[in-house]
Amino acid sequence: MTTWPNHGEAWRQWRDALGGERMHHGWLLAGKAGLGKRDFALAAARELVAEPGVPQPAGEHPDIIVLTYGPKDDKAERAAAEGKPFERARSIRIKQIRAMQKRLVTRPTLGSRRAIIIDPADDMEKAAANALLKSLEEPPVGTFFLLVTHRPARLLPTIRSRCRTLRFPVLSDSQLAAMLETAGLRPDPQAIAAADGSFGVALRFAEEELAPVAEAITALITRGDNGLARRGDLARLIGPRASRERVQAVLDLAQGLVARAARQSPDPAHRERLIDTHAALVGLAAEAPTANFDAGLLPFEIGGLLVAAAPASETAHG
Repeated sequence: MTTWPNHGEAWRQWRDALGGERMHHGWLLAGKAGLGKRDFALAAARELVAEPGVPQPAGEHPDIIVLTYGPKDDKAERAAAEGKPFERARSIRIKQIRAMQKRLVTRPTLGSRRAIIIDPADDMEKAAANALLKSLEEPPVGTFFLLVTHRPARLLPTIRSRCRTLRFPVLSDSQLAAMLETAGLRPDPQAIAAADGSFGVALRFAEEELAPVAEAITALITRGDNGLARRGDLARLIGPRASRERVQAVLDLAQGLVARAARQSPDPAHRERLIDTHAALVGLAAEAPTANFDAGLLPFEIGGLLVAAAPASETAHG
């Protein structure tokens, strides 16, 4: 498991609560993607369910339930059951929450506590979120929820109000460089700049070979695009049938580069355009997993938002 230098304060708060008289039953692990929140959730859940004198399994734990994107359809479910590769759904569905709730009527297997991890909680269907709320309102004795969230504002306010929040800060450039070296990767300054504090983004930068994409994004937000040439370059670099993972990596990269440009811009008007573009990219990233975007047009949609941030830009579709 990766060592995360930004988890110190979260561990302090978690262990203080764990050693207290009354442990809160719901926790939000909040911060941008790529900060190790899932690793924290898994390790914290093991601390939670462990009891003196009770041997704990090294692998999968019967009292730690992890909900994430499941199989997309019946065909994918059959493939998963057979141990074959399968296509995942773009959201966490109500049937997953219902299946988890059925397990809550029984006692934990090894000890007196059970942990439920939902990752990412902000990608639950509305019906799934409403179903989860009932468990958060009346949690079974010994059951604790850890909700990993990259965008807490997307969660129901009633869910947020029933949870205690642990916030995960972004990583410094020096921390990112050290983590990349530990992972056996060259600490590319371009990857570090593009990551904007996210190790996950820095890793995907290397894995998806995003250096040319980063250059195209930078060109769009600094020089705009009088025609469609630069947007066309971006679309070509992303690819006509890019995978969901690649599109998400590009969206994360674009957000990071725009955020850094906004912090560095001395021009208030340009900075305001960059901030507006960042908000639009965040919204697009939230919609992309579930909306039925045309795969060939989505890169141009991203490019149009980036053009709007350029210093001399008048329109996103000029």
